[in-house]
Amino acid sequence: MTHILIVEDDRLVLAGLASDLESRGYRVTCAATGEDAVSLAASQRPQLVLIDICLPGISGMEAARRICDQLDVPVIFLSALDAEDVVREAITTGSLSYLVKPVSIRQLVPAIENALARAREIQQLHSVEEQLASALKQDREISMAVGTLMERFDLSAEDAFELLRASARSARRKVSEVARDVISGLLQLAPSGEVKGKDS
Repeated sequence: MTHILIVEDDRLVLAGLASDLESRGYRVTCAATGEDAVSLAASQRPQLVLIDICLPGISGMEAARRICDQLDVPVIFLSALDAEDVVREAITTGSLSYLVKPVSIRQLVPAIENALARAREIQQLHSVEEQLASALKQDREISMAVGTLMERFDLSAEDAFELLRASARSARRKVSEVARDVISGLLQLAPSGEVKGKDS
């Protein structure tokens, strides 16, 4: 069940939105201030935040910025304001949608589902980027370790890599892990296949 945090200081509007979304099968948590929104987002971990811009205390814009920065939760703004500069600022906070009040449930549900779909796509892209960065980092470490062994023992790149790979195989470790230890000096390899730890 999708969990949505609704942040709205008008109690009637808040109750109406909560009731409409619950009737459509969403789990709803409610807040009336920006401070409560940030606190509840951290403790409840909703999948999406629906937030009014004009709130008592910190603004909805500031609350949304903190939630996006700290928790990476998608946000939809609700506002009676439709000025271009306000919409532009909302986008810079990480908002995935901006709806002008009053909003009907028929408008709201598609906006929520679209925002959730976009948030999943963004998360998948971040995951791919992290995997790629990890792979590139590992490749760099292997290249550096190969270069270290080439210089230390006057080996060809192929022989240095094979020494690294043979050591990883015999220790049942990943080549990247052995490479990291070679670079840091924790592991001393020799062409004979002898492996020494730093303290040995």
